[in-house]
This record gives sequence, structure tokens and C-alpha cells, in this order.
Amino acid sequence: MGNLLFILLGLALLILGGNWLLKAAVALSLRLAIPKIVIGMTVVSFATSAPELIVSIKAALDGFPDLALGNVVGSNIANLGLVLAITVLLGRIDVRRSFYTTDWPVMMLASLLFVGFIYFDGVLQQYEGIILVVFLFLFLIFLLRFQKTAVVDEMPEDDELLPLHKTVFFLGIGGTALWGGSELLIDGAVGMASAFGVSDRIIGITIVSVGTSIPELAASVVAVIKKEKAISLGNLIGSNIFNLLAVLGITSIITPIKVMDQELLTGDIFWMLGISFLILPLVFFPKGLRLGWRDGIVLLAFYALFVYLTLN
Repeated sequence: MGNLLFILLGLALLILGGNWLLKAAVALSLRLAIPKIVIGMTVVSFATSAPELIVSIKAALDGFPDLALGNVVGSNIANLGLVLAITVLLGRIDVRRSFYTTDWPVMMLASLLFVGFIYFDGVLQQYEGIILVVFLFLFLIFLLRFQKTAVVDEMPEDDELLPLHKTVFFLGIGGTALWGGSELLIDGAVGMASAFGVSDRIIGITIVSVGTSIPELAASVVAVIKKEKAISLGNLIGSNIFNLLAVLGITSIITPIKVMDQELLTGDIFWMLGISFLILPLVFFPKGLRLGWRDGIVLLAFYALFVYLTLN
């Protein structure tokens, strides 16, 4: 009963946090005249990736490396197979040119870099973590210098320019609510899963990863409802990049992450690469540069198959 209460409270906090964070992100993009997709890929992505970072560092330090890895790999699969699927089922997303010139290639490069580092020796070393974090900084510098002018942003007229103190307040309270909600959700979910005697990897790749992806889901659904779709797609792609480069990078700098369950190397990382690649053809076919409900069904089917095979 206690675990269920934690899960419900966590979900409520995450949805509220997503709303507050989005409000701050839109206000920030107005104030700085930065395109919303850039804000989505930096401020919102970092705040919604904070739960993965906290969970992964804690798991690795507590001696549960598979929980740390499973959390990130599972989160990246859930962001595209579950969160993006639900987002495009709620409403069509028109995809910007920056998706295939910058965002998707960087996500694939980060994914391949991570797989290359961990596949052969089963360990993410400290120096590999440093390379991942350096790559993240280079990407952010590129994004803020070049993408700022490259992305044409159609700003709806109803956007509200909040006073600076209110923007900072919403940013702080939104991030805190996401973190607190994730903590409660994970405590409840892990408590419930442990009662059934499930392995760290399976807890990480399913329950914890979905739990830490709920901030992305909350932020993306709120973005779609408020017609801020540039934020919802930028947030998800950016979140996957942050998960690999920031979360695993910082965690492995603090303590090397060693794979315990070989299924992570023989199956899970390839599912992550597969769904990351799948986004590209879905964006271009059948109609160019858009994602609609049919794409949502394909992604959801992919994710359902992944969860089914993981649990069986």
C-alpha cells in the first residue's frame, strides 16, 4: 500500500513539475530571443534528465551498476517508443530541418560512442566518461552558436513574458518537483518490484526507466496541449543525448560502471540503437518531415515488443 502511494504521489509531482518547467522554458526563450527548440534541447532536457542522473549516480555508488545502465538505456528506449509515441498519438508533429542536420545525427553518434565504449570490455571507464562529457559541451556550444540563428521559430502570440524572478521560481520549483516526484516514484516502483524478486537489470530497464521518463512524458504532453510542439520533440531528442553524454558520462567519472548482466550488451543496447535509427525513416515516410498517429502506433508496438521480450 505504501509503495502504491509513493507511485501516485510521484506521478502527481512529475506532472506539475513538467508544467512549471515548460512555463519557465517558454518565458526564457522569449526573454533571450532563443528558438524554443534550443531551449527544449538544453534547459528542459537537462531538468528532465536530472532524475536519471540522480538515480544512476546513487545506483552506481551503492553497487548496482546494472540499475544505473538499465535506467539510461531503458529511458532512451522509453523516450522514443513510449513518450514520443504518446505525444504524436495526441497530435501531429511537424519536424524541423534541424532534426536531420543536427539533432538526430548527434543522438546517433552519442549512442554509437556509448555502445563502442561498453560493448568490448563491459566497463564504462572514467576516461570514457570524460570523453562523453566533453562531447556534450562541444554539442551545446555548437547548438547555442549556430542553431540559434538556423532555426526559424514561429512564436505564438499568447506566450507570456514572465518577470525574471517568476521565471527562475518556476524553473526551480519545476526541477525540484520533477526530482522529488521521481524519487517517490522510483522508491515505490523498486519496492514493489523487489517484492517479486526481479533482477536489477529488469527493474532498471523497465520500471525505473519508465519512472524516470515520466518527466519527459509530462513535459511533452503539456507541450502538445499548449501547442509548443517544437519543445516536445527537441526535449526528447535532447534528453536522449543528455542521458548518454551527461548522465552516463558524469556517473562513470565518479565511479566506473561495470556490466553485470550480459543481456544489457547482447540485447538492450541494440534495441536502443534500433529505435533511435527508426525515428529517421518515420520522419520522412509516408509524408516528409512530420510524425503522425501511424508513426505513434509503430513506435508503441516496437516498445511493447521490447518490454515483452525483456520480461520473458
